[in-house]
Amino acid sequence: MPKRVETVVLHDSSTPIFGDIEKGGNVVITTLDTVLNQVRANSLFPLTFGLACCAIEMMSTAGSRFDLSRFGMEAFRASPRQADLMIIAGRLSKKMAPVLRQIYDQMPEPKWVISMGACASSGGVYNNYAIVQGADQVVPVDVYVPGCPPSPDALLYGIMKLQEKIKRGQSPKSFKELRVVETQARQLEEVEA
Repeated sequence: MPKRVETVVLHDSSTPIFGDIEKGGNVVITTLDTVLNQVRANSLFPLTFGLACCAIEMMSTAGSRFDLSRFGMEAFRASPRQADLMIIAGRLSKKMAPVLRQIYDQMPEPKWVISMGACASSGGVYNNYAIVQGADQVVPVDVYVPGCPPSPDALLYGIMKLQEKIKRGQSPKSFKELRVVETQARQLEEVEA
């Protein structure tokens, strides 16, 4: 009786599937942007920026019950220079808007913003002269999380939606644009010297 050789391929739900990767034996062919987007989506560093009652719900996502660390976000950063995700949690007053913009400008590229709660997204019940009627008037917002206050589950869902957006390559700047900016900066230094 002749020997029969069969190839068994296993695939389960825990095996990651990347966007446009072609699999074949031990070789994986993809673009650098696809790999970078995958890494960026799974290693976000959120900035500690709580403004009101929504901040309590944001803090509870880092606790053991909701465990934000399973998404690659071990700790909230206290410095904008170490963060790439700003979660605006709570009402944004007009006095705080310039500070928010300054902190956003200090964050390195690429950076993303989640507007958490009705007050941050649209002003909420505070339709008056002192509250900004939506954080998108100050900084560009990628994901809105509705609710008053939204539950930690809602914030986790918003983070997963942001990760999907990043994996699709809808990031503020692609790798090519960052290289062009870097090259232009070097050329400017050479010209100035």
